[in-house]
This record gives sequence, C-alpha cells and structure tokens, in this order.
Amino acid sequence: MSTSMNRSATHTQVSALESNKVLRNTYALLSLTMLFSAITAGVSLFLQLPHPGVIISLVGFFGLYFLTTKLRNSIWGLPSVFALTGFMGYTLGPIVGHYLSMPGGSAIVMNAMGMTGIIFLSLSAYVLTTRKDFSFMGGFLMVGILLAFLAGLGAIFFEMPALSLAVSAMFVLLMSGFILYETSNILNGGETNYIMATVSLYVSIYNLFTSLLHLLGFMSED
Repeated sequence: MSTSMNRSATHTQVSALESNKVLRNTYALLSLTMLFSAITAGVSLFLQLPHPGVIISLVGFFGLYFLTTKLRNSIWGLPSVFALTGFMGYTLGPIVGHYLSMPGGSAIVMNAMGMTGIIFLSLSAYVLTTRKDFSFMGGFLMVGILLAFLAGLGAIFFEMPALSLAVSAMFVLLMSGFILYETSNILNGGETNYIMATVSLYVSIYNLFTSLLHLLGFMSED
C-alpha cells in the first residue's frame, strides 16, 4: 500500500514538473513570436504594404498552421512557428495602419493593445493562481469559434457591418475563454507540446487584439 502511494505521489510530481516545463517553454516562445510578429507588422506598416486580402490570409494561415502541426515534434517546428506568426504580423500591419489613419487612431491602437495585455495577463494569472480546470469549455469554445468564423465570413462577403461588429464582440468573449482553456490545458497536462500551445495562445491574442480594434474603432466614429 505504501509503495503504491509513493509511486502515485512520484507520478504526480513528475507530471507537475513536465507541465511547468511546457508552460515555461510556451511563454518563452510566445514572447519571442510576439516580438517577431510586432517587427513584421512594423515593417509592413512602415513600407505601407497592402493587405493580402481575406482569401490569401486564410490560405496562408491554415497552410502554415497545418505545416506547424505536422512539424511540431521536430526541430523544424520552430521555424514553422515563426513563419506563421511572421505572416500574421504582416497581415496585421495594414490593419493597424487603417486605424492609425483615423482621427484619434493612435489612442485606439494603444487602448486595444493595453486591453489585450490586461485581459491576457489577468486570465493567465487567474488560472495559474487557482489552477482550476477549464477543460469543460473545450467543446463549447470550438463550436462558438466555428460559428463566429462563418458569421465573420458572411459579414465580409455580404458587407454587413452590424454582423461584423457582433462577430468582433463574440470573438472577444471566445478568445478570453480560450486563453482560460489553453492555459488550464497546459497546467493539467492536456497539452504537452509547447509549440502547439504557443500557436493557440498567439492566435487567441491576435484575434482578441483585432476584435478590440474593431470595437474601439466603431465606438470612436461619429
């Protein structure tokens, strides 16, 4: 009985150490990819490069995402992550440029950045402090993201500003929930690959930021 309990305690300790290692590696890689993405966004903005459009953006994102998924357990997974986040940074440059050109655009962008940072840090800190398990949210979030994604495409192709605004509000809530879910998933051993954990959190932050930009930009208009 004592031997069984000791083995169980040892297994728990090993699992906790592995989860903490994945968490550290995820945050380290996330910081680097965010920096790299900010650089590519800055270059795109400085050179006034045009936005590639919805179709190219989707093909580029999903293509690089599936490539990263395939390479996640090899050394080539890291270059793939930087290719993905660099591409997303490039698409972000023209978007930020659009809002900067608006009256009070600098305040809109800075407020969106600040709110994104506060939301991410607050939710992450909550999970790390309480160590609550949010795995139950997985199915709901997947369905919600799929529906919001399809609604967003409909708003773009059918030019429905009201629907687009509603989709942005939905994405703020969904991405906030996904940050809780993914951080909890790492802590509880549900996600053991720090490359995929980084991609998940990066995409959540990217969508959270762009959605807040849209909402704040709308509220600043007359």
